[in-house]
Amino acid sequence: MSRTDYFDDPSAPKANSIVPAVTAFVVNDAGEILMERRSDNGRWGMPGGVQEIGENIAATVTREVLEETGISVEVIGLVGIFTDPGHVIAFSDGEVRQEFSLCFRARPVDGDIKVSSESFEVRWVPRAEVESLDMSPTTRLRLEEGFRSSPVPRIS
Repeated sequence: MSRTDYFDDPSAPKANSIVPAVTAFVVNDAGEILMERRSDNGRWGMPGGVQEIGENIAATVTREVLEETGISVEVIGLVGIFTDPGHVIAFSDGEVRQEFSLCFRARPVDGDIKVSSESFEVRWVPRAEVESLDMSPTTRLRLEEGFRSSPVPRIS
């Protein structure tokens, strides 16, 4: 399924759903961030996805990161809550979702990088290279907040 992201675009379709989703800001001991080039839009992002019935939000983070990257993580904090109504995601199945993303700080504990059906590429990215990657403005904002390492999560 493909997706199109709209950012403060007056021609964006009207949202018809809000779904709790997570992203994971995962940094290794070398200071590199775990990133994937997504198969649904070709852009770089942090691993993540939607919460499933029967799991708590920390379990969502660990499941999604493992499924998408092959890396097991431990959730250690909250980067922020991102609910910008100006960010609308239109999926090819007709769903149009308003952003509702919880970005968690996590540390890698085990595993080897692997590519899933949800990504074209997965890798540890040095911080100096992050700026050069093609990604959405909201992903860039989450990364900036994660690197800022504030003890207070961003709520927007």
